[in-house]
This record gives sequence, structure tokens and C-alpha cells, in this order.
Amino acid sequence: MENKKTNKKFTLIFIAFLVIGLTYGGYKYIHSLSHETTDDAQLAKKMNPIIPRVGGYITKVLVKDNDVVKKGDTLFVIDNSDYLVKVEEAKAALLAAQSNLEVAKADIGSAQAGVSVSDANVQSAFGNIETAKIRLRRAAADYERYSNLYKNHSITKQQFEQAEAAKQEAENQVKILQEQQKASSYQKSVATSKSNVSSKQVLVAEANVKKAQAALEAANLNLSYTVVTASIDGQISTVDLQPGQLVQPGQSLFYIVNNNEMWVVANFKETQLNKMRQGQKVKLKIDAFPGTDFEGEISSFSPATGSKFSLLPPDNASGNFVKTVQRLPVRINFTANNDKEKLQLLRSGMNVDVDVILN
Repeated sequence: MENKKTNKKFTLIFIAFLVIGLTYGGYKYIHSLSHETTDDAQLAKKMNPIIPRVGGYITKVLVKDNDVVKKGDTLFVIDNSDYLVKVEEAKAALLAAQSNLEVAKADIGSAQAGVSVSDANVQSAFGNIETAKIRLRRAAADYERYSNLYKNHSITKQQFEQAEAAKQEAENQVKILQEQQKASSYQKSVATSKSNVSSKQVLVAEANVKKAQAALEAANLNLSYTVVTASIDGQISTVDLQPGQLVQPGQSLFYIVNNNEMWVVANFKETQLNKMRQGQKVKLKIDAFPGTDFEGEISSFSPATGSKFSLLPPDNASGNFVKTVQRLPVRINFTANNDKEKLQLLRSGMNVDVDVILN
């Protein structure tokens, strides 16, 4: 009798478990027809690395671990002594370049004045030559007339010699003025050449001034980079800095995490993506808040599976191939229906259970 009661009790328990199992299995099956789920998901936020643009020894550290900062707040200061010297050197170089430009401008003014004087001399010599040629023609005509009169004994020898001397003097005057004109033309060409050279020197001097101005701007920029400020609003990560520590340009020192923008990266199996579409609603359960449901929607799908972005992506052409189900990262944004206070408590990297509602 006891065995019959025990068997009956066992049968009832077995039937109860069977009913519960079938019910749960049916529920999961029906649920899977309109849902896709995964627990391979994490919260993500923008993490801005703090990287100095210049190197040097740290003089002040104004933040500590987990501090909340605003954009523009000073994080730490680098010794600026060397950069102040560079600024002064750049200022001196700019002054020297500007002085050279003024000298070059003065030289071009002098050269242009020389061209004007030489041109005036050439024009004056040309006028004098024309006047001398007129005198020569008149002296030559007088010489011919006096020569004929002298042959006829109508004038004295002294008068003839005076006419001959006047003719020779006029000829010599023309030759002298022609030589002067050549000399003036040569001086003009020399002055013009000097003017051209001076013009080029001015261009070179102007270029040197611009170069010196750029160098001064660069020196001032480097000086400003010795004060490292926050580029965004956010929360500081671990700050492992000490005054006197040497930092190098391009060295990643710590992070600022933007707590105002967050999303979920869910890695779904490739076999789950058939019915998933952008804009579908998502239920989110975060391990840190087990009693709270968050809402989201699918924002975008990654252009490649996670394995393709790994440091050593798999190469299946080697001959050894084992097919594995790949996972594709899916970005899920939080909707406006969530509790903002609880959203502020979420941290990057927290685990999330994702349930996509297919439609």
C-alpha cells in the first residue's frame, strides 16, 4: 500500500514537472517567434583619451580619480619654461625679418630713384645731341660757304680757319654727347637691374616675415598646449600622474568618460539577424539593476563581424577550417522613456540582457 502511495506521489510530481517544462518550453518557443535575445551585450560610452600635444615635466595636477569636469577645465600643467624661450626667440626672429623688409623697401626706393635719374640723363643727352647736330649742320654749311669764298679769295685765311675750327668743334661735341648718351643708357640698364633685384629682395623679405609670423604663432600654440584642459564634459578615469613626471606628446595618460551619451553594443549570432531591422524596440535588463527594465531601439548594424576587427582576423584559406557561428555587433540606443536618474548611474562596460521585439 505504501509503495502504491509513493508511486502515485512520484507520478504526480513527474506530471507536474512535465507540465511546467512543456509550458515553459512552449512559452520560450512562442516568445522566440517574435523576439531575439542575447546576453552578450555591454553598455558603451564615449571615452576621450587625454593626450598632451607637447612634452615636458608636469608642474601641477588639478584633478583626481573619478572627478567630474566641464569642458575647458584645467586638468594638469606642463612646465612652460622652454616654450617661453621659444616664443621670445620667435619674436626676435620676427623683428629681424621686419627690419630686413624695411631695408629691402628702402633699397627698392633708391633703385627706382636711380632708374628715374638715369632715364632723365638719357633724355637730356638725346636732346643735347639733337641740338649739337643742328649746330654741326650749320657749322658744316658755314664751312662749305667759307671754303668756296676762300678759294675765290673773297675772305681771309683767318676767317676760313675759324669756320673750319667751328665745324670740327661741332663734330667733336656730337661725338662726346653720343658717348654720354651710351653711358647714360648703360647706367639706366644697371639701375633697372638693381631695381628688379631689389623688388625680388622685397618679396623674399616679405616671405621671411610671414615665415617668422608663422613660427611665432606655432611657438604661442605650443606654449598654450602646456595647459591641458578637458575637451568635453565628463568624468575622469584613474589619474596616474605626479608633479615632476615627464610626459611625451602623443602619450595617452587617462580618459574622460562622457556620461551624457550612452548606448548598448549587443553581439548577436548571425543566425539571429534574419528578422532584425533598424528601429525595432528593445527591452534591456542590466545586471547592476535587476529589478529595472530599460527601453531602447536598434540604431545600426556593424559593417562586419567582430572577428574581422580583431588584431589577428581568422584566415580560413590555410586549409584548417572549423565553421563557427559569427557574431555581429548591433548598436542599441536608449529611448526617452527611461528614468534619467537611473541612466546617470549606468557605467560603461556593464553587462546587459537584450530582448529585441521583432515586428
